[in-house]
Amino acid sequence: MNNNTRSLDIIYTSDTHGHVYPVDYAKNGPSNCSLLNIAHEIDKDGNTLVLDGGDSLQGTPLTQYYLANSDKYSYHPIAEAFNAMGLDYFTLGNHDFNFGYEVIRDYLNAMNAKCLCANVEDLGGELNLYKTDIVTLDNGLRIGLSGVVTDWVNVWEQEDNITKTRVTDPLSAAAKALAEIKDQCDITVLIYHGGLEENPKTGEKMSDTTENIGCRIAHEQDWDILLTGHQHIANEKFVIDGTYAVQPPAKAEKYISMHVEMGAQQGDDEQLKISSKLVSTGSEHEDIVYNKMLPLEQDVQRWLDIPIGSIDEPIIPEEKLDAALNGSRLAAIFNQTQLEWSGADFSCTSLGNDPLGLKKNITIRDICAVYPFSNTVFVVEVTKKTIKESLERVASYFTLIDGKPAVSEEFLKPKIEHYNYDFYAGLDYEFDLRRPVGDRVVKMVRIDGTELSDSKMYTLVTSNYRATGTGGYKAIGDSKVLRNSTEEMPDLLQEFIKKNSPVGDIKNYRIKVIY
Repeated sequence: MNNNTRSLDIIYTSDTHGHVYPVDYAKNGPSNCSLLNIAHEIDKDGNTLVLDGGDSLQGTPLTQYYLANSDKYSYHPIAEAFNAMGLDYFTLGNHDFNFGYEVIRDYLNAMNAKCLCANVEDLGGELNLYKTDIVTLDNGLRIGLSGVVTDWVNVWEQEDNITKTRVTDPLSAAAKALAEIKDQCDITVLIYHGGLEENPKTGEKMSDTTENIGCRIAHEQDWDILLTGHQHIANEKFVIDGTYAVQPPAKAEKYISMHVEMGAQQGDDEQLKISSKLVSTGSEHEDIVYNKMLPLEQDVQRWLDIPIGSIDEPIIPEEKLDAALNGSRLAAIFNQTQLEWSGADFSCTSLGNDPLGLKKNITIRDICAVYPFSNTVFVVEVTKKTIKESLERVASYFTLIDGKPAVSEEFLKPKIEHYNYDFYAGLDYEFDLRRPVGDRVVKMVRIDGTELSDSKMYTLVTSNYRATGTGGYKAIGDSKVLRNSTEEMPDLLQEFIKKNSPVGDIKNYRIKVIY
């Protein structure tokens, strides 16, 4: 390193989803995935920036319990953990909007770091939001920063939660932010809560939507560093048209450690040398905040062990392909919960990426494990054609390898998306995998054998996530919304189990897959 070289170190997390304590709440055991463990590992100096890409407020029983009981505590657990890390800047993620304006306000007020969100307009006037900032390091380097969030917040979020905010186009907001700071700093950094729409190695287009536009930002703008998230795809380095980009995985499993060197001036430019790596979160935690918030953690553990009911027979963890081929007892319970709440003709639900089951005697912990999302429930008006198109998308989950069914790569790459396979209730349906994708549904009648009418309107109950058409279900997204729940699905599920215990084997569907 020559005498004129100056350096910047970046520690970057994203999509930590409420993982404050080193605890696996579903298994009731230890886990290294924790902001407090990352805080223990950070050795910060005046030439280091600690940054985060959002989606912090949702994802664990701790955040769920805290947000329902925040008046009991004098601290905000997510903010306390980030403050212990020495966080400097962060942006908001789409899930941070799940709980409304006041929850965001209280979170931002508790943070020592600045929230950079150039494409979020604060209509309520109470949020500590900034579009850009420039920080001078101890070595004199000037770092210009901004942040943006995917504008698909407007697609997914309940209207009541975004009445006091307006999420605008992230591409134009990022361009405007760059124009404001680029002549005032040495290095530019954009924190983007969004991912890549192209394969960074091949340039192949992976999506035609605007949910993720990281590559477009890199192609059209000249940020030095692009810190991405949202997709939960671990990638320690990719360079797109000269922009150096990274993405950590979710749940505080790993974080990005980046080192940037700016060399001696050559003409009008100074050369950047950048390296980065993914660091696995260690097993030791920060003690002061850990002990300060231990009463909250103990309250969460007691709450999780409250019994709520039972099922006749335990459900062993269901393997993904087997459940997709033969049906899922767990999905049948989810669908029956939605049907009883809504009175709809049909219901569809999905399951998470991991094999899941239920013990005979069920606690709140078990519900949090099998349904960890804060989804609400929507009823939409559908036609026979809508159902057929949606089932064709479901059937595309399969491929045939040597005549035997397997999961299509479309649901596995660039990230695993078993949650985009939907299980239907109220229907008797068949897929023929020997037929081409898009023409595989060979039977589709009501569970009582009644044929569906081309001219009749039906009702379908599903999650707010699927009601937007996300996951390839455009036909559902284009359907008219009739009503939606104010309660979240985990709460509806708890009520269903309490009311119907012991819950028997539910037969609300018939599925057959031919190959």
